[in-house]
Amino acid sequence: MLTVETIRKVRIAYHRDGKSIRKTAKDLRLSRNTVRKVVRSDQTAFEYRRSKQPFPKLGAYINELERRLEEDQGLPKKRRRTAQVLFEQLQNQGYCGGYDSVRRYVKRWRHQQQHMAAQVFIPLTFDPAEAFQFDWSHELVQMNGMPVKAKAAHLRLCHSRMFLVIAYSRETQEMVFDAHMRAFEFFGGVCRKGIYDNLKAAVNKVLSGKERNFNSRFAQLCSHYLFEPIACTPAAGWEKGQVENQVGLVRRRFFTPRLKVRDFAELNAYLMERCIGWAKTQRHPTIPQKTVWQVYQQEKPYFIKLAPRFDGYAERPARVSPSSLVTYDRNRYSVDCNHVGKTVQMRVYADRIVIVRNGQVIGEHDRHFGRGKTIFNPWHYLAVLERKPGALRNGAPFKDWRLPEGIGRVQQRLKRRYADWDRQFVGILQAVVLYGPEAIEDACLQALKMNVISKETILNIVHRSRDRHLEVVVDLPPHLVLKQKPVADCRRYDRLLKEVHHVAQ
Repeated sequence: MLTVETIRKVRIAYHRDGKSIRKTAKDLRLSRNTVRKVVRSDQTAFEYRRSKQPFPKLGAYINELERRLEEDQGLPKKRRRTAQVLFEQLQNQGYCGGYDSVRRYVKRWRHQQQHMAAQVFIPLTFDPAEAFQFDWSHELVQMNGMPVKAKAAHLRLCHSRMFLVIAYSRETQEMVFDAHMRAFEFFGGVCRKGIYDNLKAAVNKVLSGKERNFNSRFAQLCSHYLFEPIACTPAAGWEKGQVENQVGLVRRRFFTPRLKVRDFAELNAYLMERCIGWAKTQRHPTIPQKTVWQVYQQEKPYFIKLAPRFDGYAERPARVSPSSLVTYDRNRYSVDCNHVGKTVQMRVYADRIVIVRNGQVIGEHDRHFGRGKTIFNPWHYLAVLERKPGALRNGAPFKDWRLPEGIGRVQQRLKRRYADWDRQFVGILQAVVLYGPEAIEDACLQALKMNVISKETILNIVHRSRDRHLEVVVDLPPHLVLKQKPVADCRRYDRLLKEVHHVAQ
């Protein structure tokens, strides 16, 4: 191979001294083809690279060699095996080739790994209200004295770098909806784009390029707030690098040392306060003369106007059990007993569960977390009590039933006075459906005041009160108004009796 010194002599002889190719080749004892190559290429150095390296003896051991190199890749540099050690280990497995083949392969493999690790990232810039980024992280907190892994939703405005962190107990679709709604209300508006990774709550299927099959409910959220969802390329976290870096910042600044809180409400109030405090003291990375809070205030006029709150539920089908219960997230919730055995839709919100059938709400409860809990609404079993009033005595839905004060006192009085108190009390409860709890409560209080406690008395009070409310005053036209009001006179009745008696004689 030509050395740099030989190439220099050829170039000087030809270009500076004006010698011919034949004369240069003769003086330097080179072939004329070699001189022509140097002169015509106008290069000062030549380097030979093999396009394909054959491994006649090492080929059968390459997979084993790469496996050992990958094992060492995660170890500290001092603990990694050298090429000599790898060569000796391969010899123990039957390799009969030379050390140089192993050394060259190890060198090339490690060079490729370094090249792959040294990725280049292009800085991104965003206009005001152009985009926000969303991501999840898992943080450890101490809640009511117990360690809890909180799922933290991060929303960050790309232009101003303002962000909000909201903690939940689950990383599910309804929590995604709730996080967006609370963040948009906190920011006071919506950006034109939202940048996500391919989270299951939003993306059903990853298609070619940037195309995604978005979940129907998530698409409704985007349509409601008028922003366009953009999903990152798989394994390309740099496309939403701001929120990726924010996860580490929040973990170091907000969750270290480990927080001690009573519940998620207290935790989220603390996180909101810390987000605002950080924004007011942190300098903006590209506008250092202003804080993040100041840039955020300048960005607010560019937001899309905030729409009314989105009905952010995730819908799940369920079947009502013979106990008039539906199951979700390992807990059971009661529904109206008239729908036993039917298929219903559960609308799962971040804080409540709504059960719907044919567009009609047949059950609504506060959402409970954990497992193995059964949440009853005793009013859901009222229709069954009409046929089985004895269930009122030991039925699980009616244990510790918090009734209005007047109705509860009537129940206790009936228990002491009547053997069939349950049947009478069920009759009173049935009237609640017809007249409303306020009317029955007033009637019970009146019966207690009169010290006359029975189903008939209370229903009679309700009916009389209802009749008084139904009295209607009709405005008659002038020609139908009596000029002389009738006077009750019993003598007219006596005269009528005499006339009747005379006719009979």
